Amino acid sequence: MKVEPAGSVAGHIAVPGDKSISHRAVLIGALCEGETRVRGFGRSADTQSSVDAVRTLGIDVDDIADDELVVKGRGLTPFSDQTAVVDCGNAGTLIRLLAGVLAGQRGRFELTGDESLRARPMDRIAEPLRRMGARVTTAPLVVEGSDALEGIEYVLPVASAQVKSAVLLAGLNASSTTTILEPAPTRDHTELMLAAAGARVRRRPSSVSIEPASRLELGEVAVPGDFSSAAPFVVAATLLAGSELTIHDVGLNPRRTGLLDVLERMGARITIYNRRKSGGELLGDLEVRSAELTATDVAGEEVPRLVDELPLFALAAAVARGDSRLTGAAELRVKETDRIESVTNGLRALGIRIRARDDGFEIRGVPARPTGGRMSSLGDHRVAMLAAIAGLVSRDGVEIEDADAVAISFPGFYELLNSVSRR
Repeated sequence: MKVEPAGSVAGHIAVPGDKSISHRAVLIGALCEGETRVRGFGRSADTQSSVDAVRTLGIDVDDIADDELVVKGRGLTPFSDQTAVVDCGNAGTLIRLLAGVLAGQRGRFELTGDESLRARPMDRIAEPLRRMGARVTTAPLVVEGSDALEGIEYVLPVASAQVKSAVLLAGLNASSTTTILEPAPTRDHTELMLAAAGARVRRRPSSVSIEPASRLELGEVAVPGDFSSAAPFVVAATLLAGSELTIHDVGLNPRRTGLLDVLERMGARITIYNRRKSGGELLGDLEVRSAELTATDVAGEEVPRLVDELPLFALAAAVARGDSRLTGAAELRVKETDRIESVTNGLRALGIRIRARDDGFEIRGVPARPTGGRMSSLGDHRVAMLAAIAGLVSRDGVEIEDADAVAISFPGFYELLNSVSRR
């Protein structure tokens, strides 16, 4: 597929429901008493893997509409006394969170997925779950759950919402308090949803604790628009002169919106309207106007708040005035691709001056449109979306190999992008 240059982007749009919250609504809904209705479900290949996984384990999920479903929970131990193989597709969030859920269920569960997923690091969840009393092996990931888990205090070696969430979910069925200490704040969707379901969650600036639960009940989850799906449109509207774009009902959890802070200190013009809360999650409308950017650095303490948007930061930095640098982002090397290499090689092929580092990259900014050319997503949905936005802001357009990788998180991405592009 080739994405041609655009003059600007303009209009009013909404993006699909948040992928992280959609995963959690299905998994936590399965542990609740009775039905959980999920409105605004972000339907994609990844989130469908969560639906398929709980169905494989015996949970009924009714599809009401493309963005609405009902999860028929069966209490805190619905998967006990099973032996099952569960296909998690490409969904890293699913495989790690589900491992935490299954750690407290008697049975033997093999969690598998596509080649990319099987290559991602799983020892980071295996170690704390073993300390709690589950038997966990990796390559393949096998969880032999226990109904006698013990609560632990665990210091995360790397800032990871997925590892934190896995341990919290296991802690629901532990015999005592489970506490996780974080080196930096990470996404807190799990804590918010568990608290909404009635779990006893205690939060401090650098830690979170959960008490053993007797029952959970959600009733309904309203999923806000996915900030990571909105981010490509935010960057496009910022970089293309004359743009004026409004994105409605976007999730604005402050642990997810680091890209807004980075863009704003670069000089972006982004206004937030209609701030409100739903189920503990902050959301609102984003109005984005074009702006000339200046360079900035992003360091390790900021990385967890924009880890999925760092490829887009590289593109913004490429057309900013001055030199930008990303450090402390070695986590990018263990995503769907090695995103440091895939972003560096991909953008360099488009005429952008970027150099990889062990833990990030350095970009020589030039306030002009990059040339364009050909870029492969390597099957990574974030890289495919990056290539598309690079095509819009380039002089000659970008031909994207493996363009359909966007369906992992955002099946309608190209259609929505085309609807706001003015040529």
